Amino acid sequence: MEEILAGLCGTSPKDPLPVWVHDNVGHCFNQLILNMIPHVILAVISACYIGTPRSSVSQAVNKPGWKCRIAASFILTGLAILDIIPASVWQQKLNPLYLEVLSDGIVAVAWLTHSLALLAVYKSPYRFQRGPVILLILPILPVPSLIITLVWHFQTELGDQHIQPVTIFRLSILCLQLVSLLLYFVGYIIHVVQRPDSYSINDSYQHEPLISGISEPTWPGVAEDGESWLSRFSYAWMNPLMKCGYQQKLHRPQDTFHLPQKLQANRVRQHFSSCWQKKAALSQEHENTASSTDRLFAPSEEFSVPRLSRKTQKSVRLMSVLHAAFGLRYYSLGLLKLAGSLLAFSGPLLLNLLVSFMESRKEPLSNGVMYALGLFAGSFLGAILRNQFNYEINNTMLVVRTAVISAIYQKALRVSGSSLSGFTTGEIVNFMSTDTDRLVNFFLSFHELWSLAFQFAITLYLLYQQVGVAFLGGLALALLLVPINKVIANRMMESNKELLKHKDVRVKLMTEFLCGMRVIKFYTWEQHFGTKVHACRARELKSLQALKYLDAVCVYLWAALPVVVSIVIFITYVLLGHQLSATKVFTALALIGMLILPLNNFPWVLNGILEAKVSLDRIQHFLELTDQDLDAYYSRAGPSDPCSLLEMHNTTFSWSTPSHDNNEPQRPSTSLQLYIQDLMVAKGALIGVVGKVGCGKSSLLAAITGELRRQGEQVYIWDLDKGFGLATQEPWIQFTTIRENILFGKEYDARFYQKVIEACALTDDLNILPAGDQTEVGENGVTLSGGQKARVALARAVYQEKELYLLDDPLAAVDADVANHLMQKCILGILGHKTRILCTHRTEFLEKADILLLMDNGKIIQTGTPGEILPLVEAASNFRRMDKRKENKISTVDTQEEVIEPQEEESDRAKCLLKQEEEKKEGAVAFQVYRVYWMAVGSCLAVSILLSLLLMQGSRNVSDWWLSNWISSLPPAGNTTINNTLFLPNLQLLLFSPGGLVSPVLVSSTSNDTSDVKFYLTVYGCIAGANSIFTILRAFLFAYGTIHAATVIHNRLLRRVVKATMTFFDTTPTGRILNRFSSDLYCVDDTLPFVLNIFLANIFGLLGMLVMITYGLPWIGLVLLPLAVIYYSIQRYYRCTSRELKRLYSLTLSPIYTHFSETLTGLSTIRATRATDRFETENQERLELNQRCRFASNTAMQWLDIRLQMIGVAVVTAIAGIAIVQHQKKLGNPGLVGLALSYALSVTNLLSGLITSFTQTETMMVSVERTEEYATEIPIEPQEKLIQVRPDWPSQGHIEFQQVVLAYRPDLPNALDGVTFTIYPGEKVGIVGRTGSGKSTLFLALFRMVELKGGQILLDNIDTSSVGLKELRSRLAIIPQDPFLFSGTVRENLDPQGQHTDNDLYQVLEQCHLQAVIKRMGGLDCELGERGKSLSVGQRQLVCLARALLTQAKILCIDEATASVDQKTDRLLQETIRQRFADKTVLTIAHRLNTILDSDRVLVMHAGKVAELDSPIILSQKQDSLFQHLLHSGQQ
Repeated sequence: MEEILAGLCGTSPKDPLPVWVHDNVGHCFNQLILNMIPHVILAVISACYIGTPRSSVSQAVNKPGWKCRIAASFILTGLAILDIIPASVWQQKLNPLYLEVLSDGIVAVAWLTHSLALLAVYKSPYRFQRGPVILLILPILPVPSLIITLVWHFQTELGDQHIQPVTIFRLSILCLQLVSLLLYFVGYIIHVVQRPDSYSINDSYQHEPLISGISEPTWPGVAEDGESWLSRFSYAWMNPLMKCGYQQKLHRPQDTFHLPQKLQANRVRQHFSSCWQKKAALSQEHENTASSTDRLFAPSEEFSVPRLSRKTQKSVRLMSVLHAAFGLRYYSLGLLKLAGSLLAFSGPLLLNLLVSFMESRKEPLSNGVMYALGLFAGSFLGAILRNQFNYEINNTMLVVRTAVISAIYQKALRVSGSSLSGFTTGEIVNFMSTDTDRLVNFFLSFHELWSLAFQFAITLYLLYQQVGVAFLGGLALALLLVPINKVIANRMMESNKELLKHKDVRVKLMTEFLCGMRVIKFYTWEQHFGTKVHACRARELKSLQALKYLDAVCVYLWAALPVVVSIVIFITYVLLGHQLSATKVFTALALIGMLILPLNNFPWVLNGILEAKVSLDRIQHFLELTDQDLDAYYSRAGPSDPCSLLEMHNTTFSWSTPSHDNNEPQRPSTSLQLYIQDLMVAKGALIGVVGKVGCGKSSLLAAITGELRRQGEQVYIWDLDKGFGLATQEPWIQFTTIRENILFGKEYDARFYQKVIEACALTDDLNILPAGDQTEVGENGVTLSGGQKARVALARAVYQEKELYLLDDPLAAVDADVANHLMQKCILGILGHKTRILCTHRTEFLEKADILLLMDNGKIIQTGTPGEILPLVEAASNFRRMDKRKENKISTVDTQEEVIEPQEEESDRAKCLLKQEEEKKEGAVAFQVYRVYWMAVGSCLAVSILLSLLLMQGSRNVSDWWLSNWISSLPPAGNTTINNTLFLPNLQLLLFSPGGLVSPVLVSSTSNDTSDVKFYLTVYGCIAGANSIFTILRAFLFAYGTIHAATVIHNRLLRRVVKATMTFFDTTPTGRILNRFSSDLYCVDDTLPFVLNIFLANIFGLLGMLVMITYGLPWIGLVLLPLAVIYYSIQRYYRCTSRELKRLYSLTLSPIYTHFSETLTGLSTIRATRATDRFETENQERLELNQRCRFASNTAMQWLDIRLQMIGVAVVTAIAGIAIVQHQKKLGNPGLVGLALSYALSVTNLLSGLITSFTQTETMMVSVERTEEYATEIPIEPQEKLIQVRPDWPSQGHIEFQQVVLAYRPDLPNALDGVTFTIYPGEKVGIVGRTGSGKSTLFLALFRMVELKGGQILLDNIDTSSVGLKELRSRLAIIPQDPFLFSGTVRENLDPQGQHTDNDLYQVLEQCHLQAVIKRMGGLDCELGERGKSLSVGQRQLVCLARALLTQAKILCIDEATASVDQKTDRLLQETIRQRFADKTVLTIAHRLNTILDSDRVLVMHAGKVAELDSPIILSQKQDSLFQHLLHSGQQ
């Protein structure tokens, strides 16, 4: 090396590169270092900009500045080439030829590259600015060298008497170069004369690639696309986003970049679909069958998975499609992984060569410099490659996630109703969430799998180089760890499955608990359900405990193994007759440490792949379900009667799946079969469908829409492609504004919209709402009353303007006045010319029907005119209207609907509460949150964990110091060969192996005294043993502490939520509360402990490392201090942005799942109205937004990683430099220097691990913050009990309201305003009034669901506010408006606390006319399914009535309990209630006035006040009484 330099510079080999010669900088040093290096940097960075894409704006702009710079660059290229000529033609003694040609050649190439880069940037969107600042800074770097060269020429050549022409020529060139550079800078200063009004779409070109903040870009643009290589490698295009995050300006998901084109959801979906179609076409060719593709749901081939034969559907495998779509790119990433892994080995090898150079004292200096440069290059390139691999693999995972989620959503929209009926909504949403995530993680695990094997093989080879065949003994022992690890991994998987199973049960139970909270509070079942949840949680924690303790055993085995293996290897080596030396010991120890990582990681990687396989099979099974095939279902042939719109002949329909689909979940066989012999519906007819509860009315409508499985002849429907107007019995409302719900994707037509609103009696409701029809409704329309939901759903159907309308009891949930309005204005009015099929129990409205169908047990038993059929179903009323007068609607200017208050507060919530939650979570996690977790673990336990960590790290560092000490005590030796190279461990070894890091110092292979070796090995073994004891102690303490914390946090959360007020549940979406009990608790149980463990290990590892480095190499402090400052600023910058991006990711994730579950709930409506394509697009938009946040979050991590890697490169290079200086100055102890160097090599990984684990810990701590918020801040019901009441209170049933005032929230109007009345013992009182007059609020006040604002309620002369809530509610009985059932048996639903005998239960079922149905289903222990879905809505109401009949309460409140029951059953029930509650006080709210005509008195409510209270006979005869008005409007 020295000879080469001396030859190039013409200097002495002893000092080949003099820095200072004759009072000036050495010419050779100036040319090689100050001139060539800046020009090489200029060339490399300029080359990165040559690929900058052209601007799409073709407008001519006058740019003199740009022209100046480009001209100057080309001139400088020419001048450099010109300067080569005199140097080579006229050789001068002072100017060595090769040096001049080399430097001028590099300068010419650099300026030529720079000119081309400027041209590329000039034609890009940068032309409207000055371009990247880096391109200005780089040309400044060579200026000092030019000036030094000029001074050198003047000093050496102008002193001669005869100045050579060549000297003048070269001086002129130098001056011209300086002038050209001046011209270049002038060009930069000149302002751009004209800026265009519009920028290119892709504004990200304008980001400063290395230095951010010079110009403010129009932003956000498209990520990465069109960026230079330099910007891509350094993620400089991320700088504006990182800056935004740091300045806390990242508030919305829209603030992030758009995805690069190759990752955009639409493009990925199209590519995936086309691959799916190719695979399907191949399968179909193979089967030689033709496919029948349904055009209804697949309007454009490129967007949809085509409809295929059942066999073909099964033969298309999801994995093969993913392979075809993304395989090539994915497998090619393996090359990056391979190169990165190989370069990872270069660091330790070169470091050892460097240490051997320090030890030898005989190697030339140039070798040391080469090793140092090699270290720099290896670590630099390795960093770039590993970083790019991670970035690309993340992108591949994003693409696969998009494809799989889109495929699952698409399938859900197309799958037949009978196939889908075997799954719960939760299970299907799980395919999209958990299963997709597990499948996507496979793409990371696969590359890990082969790279671990590769690392293992290389390490074994190097171990063989050290100890020969002796390594086989240790390897055999190490391989024993694999089956042991596999057994532990299997046990952990079993525990994990159990854990997830118990978690699913608990979350399902919590979902029902929260959805049925009103019923639970009415019946005081909180304690019973609380106990059930605690029992589930206990089983879950038992599995978690097993999981955590097995994990602790794994950690211990990993820690203990290196010691045992190394001892076995050494004994084998000695027994084979070899002499043990220190070098062999250290090298073998280091290599054994490296073996442990692949051996330990292998089972986890394998488990990840197996989990992905399970999830893949589950998704595959879902994708193989039978699709809804409308071509096969409906007949395309003409009708037998041209006037018919709908025809069915000899057809059987069922909910069960076909028998050949035995792999599809079966719906319980108890479900009804529908048989239609002949049904013909004429165009424009109004068909009424009547029949008792559960006779198959809703199933008939499902059969018409194609949701059931058909057997027999086909169904004919005219203009099928247009779809149906469908209003289901349980109205499906989306979580959006009322207007959006009604428009349902159609354009807004103000006149028609107003007509629809008027026809559906929504005008008054919308006037009351704070934002009118722009008011947001909650999940499933939670903030609307039952009647409002039904009317919004009806309005949506009407607005769609279809030919055939299927209306499933839209009149059930509304009062007589509104029902009459809907009938006249909507069904007979705006829909008068359409074909309508109306199922209802309110037969008084069916007189205008053309035909009535009477159904029973799934068959149409009679068809006829209303005159023929109505007497059979015993139409209720004897009143007839005398004249048809115009309706006088009761003025509702002051009416305040009790269900609208939550509405109002919901709209506030949509704007406020969501916002509060965001604000709460902005910025860093508060110290208080960490304190909460510390207290949950327990102070003593937490201190013990930290102490065991400290002892573990201390013993690790002491063992390293001991080895270093052993080396230093050895006699100095001569040069060594590469075979004695020490192999260095990587990050994982540093963090976890008990022997810690082994000093890589090379020592001579001279044998030292055996007793010495024995002594040192014994001490080392003792230290390592102590270390493994501390390791297992810390692992078990940590596992125990985190399980304790999980238990405490859940118990506090559940305790508080159970006591929360009903208002809290009304105004908070169930999903948000459930999130606390599912994902947040999962974090606290599992993810947080895992991340926290790594974080604590990193902190102590870093402290230990700093102590060892500064002890071994104090000079390193000079390098570490500035790097620490840089590190601190980078991590602050990153953490602020990363935290916000992760929160935005979480924020955009729930809308995907909410939208999916909403789609599944309303699937029949979406398909009936032919809106599947729109919903697919909506899903895609939500997914795209979520992927944007995920992409930004992933890239921010890589942005940080590359910067930390560069810090690591700087540290390693600096240490190499210091080592060389120390070598030259003969300073320092090589043993300690080696120790410091070995630690420093893994500094990057440790620093990166620390930030990542800290950021993740902080993110996970948000879960603790969220649970703590609910455990301390949500409003709870008053728990105090002022007086003790008698066990039989209330014994009489006397109720007195005295000036009762009630508001749902302080800022809302009063729902009850000065209500005063008395109800005497045993009296039967009917309560009537328009929707929203305060009827249901009376019951809420009585049960203290909402606390009174003023006045008091007395029961048997005792003020209810002084009685404990549990006592009060348990002494009253209620049948609520919403028939809520829990999944479970009939017995659990009737009598959850098990207080009654089977005989009692059958008796009440008999009285509710349910006994036959229940016995047919399998008796009291038959399962009712999710929310009682095995029963019809009417039957569910009967079960709720049976509950009330079981209670012995003196007071019974009935809230429209029989709205969905046919009139005959209703009358029988009223009879039952009269008999069973003859001596009890009964309050009944009714919309069907005939149910309360035999009451003792009727209470008429209006606008929150008592309007009338008297016997029904007096009120019906009293002129202009409200009751008389309601009665008459019910008979129209």
